[in-house]
Amino acid sequence: MKSHAPLITPVLFAGCIIVMMGFAIRASFGMFQIPIAEEFGWMRAEFSLAIAIQNLAWGIGQPIFGAVAEKIGDRKAIIIGALFYAAGLLLSSGATTPFAHQMYEVLVGFGIAGTGFGVILAVVGRASSDENRSMSLAIATAAGSAGQVFGAPMAEFLLGIMSWQMVFVTFAGLILATLCVLPMMRAPIGASKAELEESMGVILKRAFKDPSYTLIFIGFFSCGYQLGFITAHFPAFVAEACATIPVGGMLTSIGISTTSALGAAAISLIGLFNIIGTLLAGWAGKRYSKKYLLAGIYLARTIVAAWFIMTPMTPTTVLVFSALMGSLWLATVPLTSGLVAHLYGLRYMGTLYGIVFFSHQLGSFLGVWLGGRLFDIYGSYTAVWWAGVGVGAFSAIVHLPIREKRVELVPA
Repeated sequence: MKSHAPLITPVLFAGCIIVMMGFAIRASFGMFQIPIAEEFGWMRAEFSLAIAIQNLAWGIGQPIFGAVAEKIGDRKAIIIGALFYAAGLLLSSGATTPFAHQMYEVLVGFGIAGTGFGVILAVVGRASSDENRSMSLAIATAAGSAGQVFGAPMAEFLLGIMSWQMVFVTFAGLILATLCVLPMMRAPIGASKAELEESMGVILKRAFKDPSYTLIFIGFFSCGYQLGFITAHFPAFVAEACATIPVGGMLTSIGISTTSALGAAAISLIGLFNIIGTLLAGWAGKRYSKKYLLAGIYLARTIVAAWFIMTPMTPTTVLVFSALMGSLWLATVPLTSGLVAHLYGLRYMGTLYGIVFFSHQLGSFLGVWLGGRLFDIYGSYTAVWWAGVGVGAFSAIVHLPIREKRVELVPA
């Protein structure tokens, strides 16, 4: 009787814990927009730029940490990432100028890179069997969504009992605590003989010459733009847009009695529904064309965002939008990373996915920064929303010409 490799492994469990905590903290930064701006009397663009720089540093650091993990080991790369993360949070807790916040977020961004998808998904991918890889990548991605479920509400709760500075210190301790699961992070190389005999330079050259890799790179931009903007600005957007609308009825009965709590609940709901959407994407990625699934996800995001911005806002529409967008939120990640692994192999998956992810973070930088900048100019987020609708439609089209057939490697 044929034996099947287990889906849930120690590597997958440990990877989920690390990604979950890292993303819980990262997803909560939008909750600090108003407290920090009010304490120092800053324009909205100041802390928005800090979050935007964090996203850009994350993107720059992702291929670097992917290469570091492939050269000196996954666990060492994760330790370095956790130290960067904690140092950035601790230094941010004492920052009193916009420039200081913006510079310290570089450390946080590098920390997210070292403890996030680029490194963790590569380890999980190598530790998974061919039959389980798509679902394993989806589970690890969904763990990031699970972090988002409790990240923003956790920050909202902590901000109610302590200063934002102490919340950052608490978060630093939590990210270091995740290193306790590192002994489980042992994964084989998981590459073919031909892949092992190829150097990183050779495989990078092959990928850069491949139009499909370029299309994947370009297409991932809109994902970052939409996610970065919503994560950083949605809580404040909801709190201000619904300020004159009473929050009551059923929402009050489940603990949502203020617009601030509604904003935190919206981010949490996005994370909750994303768990379902990401797992479904992992299941579908094993059975259907990844490029068509990705095009469909971006098209659906475009429709949902356009509906939301054209519909009068109420607490109900906020929650409906959060559920719909959440089901599409990180569903692109297991499909994109799985597509990279399928086309170019597992040996340098961390580096190759990291480079693609840089495009995602360029989009995040632009979405976060433009959100704050245009809000200060126009007093509204409308223009940024419509730009997100446009780039989403563009990404849906860009994925269609991708060739999913893998080029067979020839040993050197």
